[in-house]
Amino acid sequence: MNSLKNLMNRGISLRKLNIAMLTVALLASLVLSYSMHQTTENNQAAHNATQYLLNWRESSYDLQRASDFLTENIRCFVVTGEREHLDLYFKEAKIDQRRDHAVAELEQSSANPGAINNLKGAMAESMELMNREYHAARLAVDAYGLDLDDFPEEIQQYRLSRLEKSMTDEEKKELAVELLFGEEYHQKKDAISGHMQRCLAALKEDLMKKQLTAAEELRNQVWMEHLLTFLLIGVTLGIVFLTARLVIFPLQRCVELIRDEKDIPLDGAYEVRFLAKTYNLMHHTNLESQEKLSYEATHDKLTGLYNRRGYDFLLQNVDLETSALILFDLDKFKQINDTFGHDAGDRVLMKVADALFCSFRTQDFVCRIGGDEFAVIMVHSDPSLKELLLNKARKINERLASEATDTPAISVSMGVAFGFDGVDAEYLFKQADTSLYKAKKDDDVSVWFHSAG
Repeated sequence: MNSLKNLMNRGISLRKLNIAMLTVALLASLVLSYSMHQTTENNQAAHNATQYLLNWRESSYDLQRASDFLTENIRCFVVTGEREHLDLYFKEAKIDQRRDHAVAELEQSSANPGAINNLKGAMAESMELMNREYHAARLAVDAYGLDLDDFPEEIQQYRLSRLEKSMTDEEKKELAVELLFGEEYHQKKDAISGHMQRCLAALKEDLMKKQLTAAEELRNQVWMEHLLTFLLIGVTLGIVFLTARLVIFPLQRCVELIRDEKDIPLDGAYEVRFLAKTYNLMHHTNLESQEKLSYEATHDKLTGLYNRRGYDFLLQNVDLETSALILFDLDKFKQINDTFGHDAGDRVLMKVADALFCSFRTQDFVCRIGGDEFAVIMVHSDPSLKELLLNKARKINERLASEATDTPAISVSMGVAFGFDGVDAEYLFKQADTSLYKAKKDDDVSVWFHSAG
């Protein structure tokens, strides 16, 4: 009784509850995952069998198309004597090699002896045809009076018989045509086609056996998968109910209270209560430090000026059309760091920051936006203030020129851009940056203005 009372006071541990629920769900999921894995494998086996047949057919067609392509071009060469047909012939035979690729793919994807033997037979017949085609091409080269040295090695090395050499050009053409259009040539082409048909028939028979086996195994796995799915649905519903009752509803209440910035009551599961205690403590601490954090987020730690984040915020919120953006850059600041060290460089930065802060109005915003880059957003300003800004720049540099005992002298260059109707922050910055670049480039002038809209 005391244990139950303590449990109610502390709340049920989500960790222990989660372990129990996870164990049940994991066991059911493992069994279901194994079943799904088996189903996937069976389905993949059936898919692979079908894909193999498609690949085999495509490879067979590639071999047939390549053979027909060779025949067409060698015939065209023999009939017309045009060299481009023979070039296409040898490009297919030596470079594209669709026949060889098709045979290699078929050999790799099948272990059927009958299919392999028919495939090799088709390739052997095809190679014999090529020798016959080389013979016809050799005759055509002589018949058309072409330079044999310009042709591939296979044509050059083919030796004609004495009788063939003694033939007239017309006789050589007729013999070449007979070699490629005669009955014997057609018989060999038919033999290649027959080998390929028998090869595909053997492959298809293997495929049907594999598909029947895979289909039977797939039916059994699907039945088992349905059974396990219903089991897991029941387990999942139980988990959803317990999670909603012990976790989700208490957390929803916490979210509402957090949005209203109110303390969270110590209720619900043990972990929810622990989070409530922690949040309540952080909430009160945050209220005390919020003001300090806001300042630190938008101000530069070294100089106390607005930092880049504060500068970006100001650009999005001030009226740029009636403001001026002034960019400052320290002249030869790197030399000070290299000569006197970074501590002296920091003192120079603080000196410049103080000079800028004291030189502008309280309603203007002075920012440090980079290492030695400063910016001032001068509100309610227009080009009529050019003379005033020139005097400010002159006085700032006079103040910075004084070399204190621990701070080297420094000077700044200033680029100014005045706002106008429709201006945006990006354009205004580009114009001020361009003015600053001109000021730094000109040794005699340290200030440049840009006011055109």
